[in-house]
Amino acid sequence: MQTVTRSDALSRFGYALSDATRAEILLMLRDGPGYPSELADRIGVSRQILSNHLACLRGCGLVVTQPEGRRNRYELADERIAHALDDLLGLVLDVDPACCPAAETNDCC
Repeated sequence: MQTVTRSDALSRFGYALSDATRAEILLMLRDGPGYPSELADRIGVSRQILSNHLACLRGCGLVVTQPEGRRNRYELADERIAHALDDLLGLVLDVDPACCPAAETNDCC
């Protein structure tokens, strides 16, 4: 078994965030668990596309599934991920507010 280095761990996190759909999924799940069909509808993508992104996020170790009967509920693998996302989003907006002009009207992200 290969030991994961710190740079590998950050690279996985960066890869997960490098896609707007995956980033949106993570931002939604920071507020609480969700079901694939509901997440797909909220984001405006097909269930197949959402499923592919959820598989990637599971592979990166950022989300986990909780079976509920015939459905699976998705949630962040650790509550600290939500805090990290909030911190990272705040930092990005402080460093480069022009990256998201809608932030001024609270319509961003």
